[in-house]
Amino acid sequence: MKILVTGGAGFIGTNLCIELRKRNHEVIACDLYNTERDNYVRCDVSKHGQLLRVFDELGPFDFVYHLAAEYGRWNGEAYYENLWQTNVIGTKHILRQQEKRKFRMIFFSSAEVYGDYSGEMKESVMEDNKISDTYQMNDYAITKWSGELMCLNSAEMFGTETVRIRPVNCYGPHEEYTPYRGFIPKFIYHALNDIPYTVYKGHKRIIDYVEDTCWTVANIIDNFIPGEVYNVGSKAAWEMDIKEYSDLVLKAVGKDDSLVTYKESEPFTTKVKKIDFSKIIKDLGHDPKISPEEGISRTAEWMKNYYRMK
Repeated sequence: MKILVTGGAGFIGTNLCIELRKRNHEVIACDLYNTERDNYVRCDVSKHGQLLRVFDELGPFDFVYHLAAEYGRWNGEAYYENLWQTNVIGTKHILRQQEKRKFRMIFFSSAEVYGDYSGEMKESVMEDNKISDTYQMNDYAITKWSGELMCLNSAEMFGTETVRIRPVNCYGPHEEYTPYRGFIPKFIYHALNDIPYTVYKGHKRIIDYVEDTCWTVANIIDNFIPGEVYNVGSKAAWEMDIKEYSDLVLKAVGKDDSLVTYKESEPFTTKVKKIDFSKIIKDLGHDPKISPEEGISRTAEWMKNYYRMK
């Protein structure tokens, strides 16, 4: 297949391109950055002319994996113009191309769309509950849900075919540090550099190693079910308190918890996310192999090499 990956120079996008190419697909990546990567073109999806050039000059594509997005709750507060332009306007531009060119799309949403929903987070939660039950607590979550709604509307109005993905705390190699990243890369970067960090008690999470995520997401093109939506995360048995993840990070980098300040639960953040993964296991064979301990160790080694800390 010929595949376009938007956000293909980002964290998940880089790993996804690697996985798709292993399967002998022809993969073109586009992203904001100037890089010297092969089969790559610079493109800001929020700029219609740049995106049109990609499709006109490099298409047609059988599939588009749409990952290009501004990530993170606090990033969305600090840089909300970028967030809304990329995550909403950029997605609308992609959908306009899909309506015209009829490629199939895999849209990367987020498990953040479930907001502060207190029950088990099955995919059907977003259709079966009133808005107040799934209140999205930040602009990032709102833009991702807006993207999903636009995909659904496009399918209804123009017959486009899209599968939506809701990743849960994906982490691993190729994720560079910024203050707006998820807690795993932040903990590792801080610990490696002896920078104090905060752990909030009472929060539980499931994380998913990026190679496990990408292996499963790459399977979609072999079992593409238009309109379907999937949670993707690791095994329920690997769910941990965030303090336990911090302990694994400290062990991996050989530091003690004198760097850590422990505080009570973080405001405007879900304490426990009970997420159901049965659908992605059934349809796409999702079977995570990399445990949190192994994944965190691998990620720490990647960061040491990337930042030349050895």
